[in-house]
Amino acid sequence: NKVETKVQLTHKPSGIVVVCQVERSQLGNKERAMTMLRTKLYDRELEKHLSAIASKRKTMVSSGDRSAKIRTYNFPQSRLTDHRIGLTLYNLDAVMNGDIEEIIEQLQLAENAEKMKGEGIV
Repeated sequence: NKVETKVQLTHKPSGIVVVCQVERSQLGNKERAMTMLRTKLYDRELEKHLSAIASKRKTMVSSGDRSAKIRTYNFPQSRLTDHRIGLTLYNLDAVMNGDIEEIIEQLQLAENAEKMKGEGIV
């Protein structure tokens, strides 16, 4: 005289299995199992997203070592070198007086190229 109300759902692409037998009806268990499965899938995707952001942030932030330079200002040679993109300019006086448009343009070009490479366009 027992009624089978247990529900087991398997998400084939990820292999996540959810079993529910809390409710007294199979329909209630199915709804609860779907909610549990949806939550697990959301948590997995959120974890992937957060880890991707963390890894990107880690590549942007340097270790703080002296060897991890962003820019070098060489006053005797009037030279500025941006080590992130390999840009070298020989007009340090103009840059120090606020003429930084060329640096900004080159940084934007490098960032756009990196984005396109990440999306597989280039």
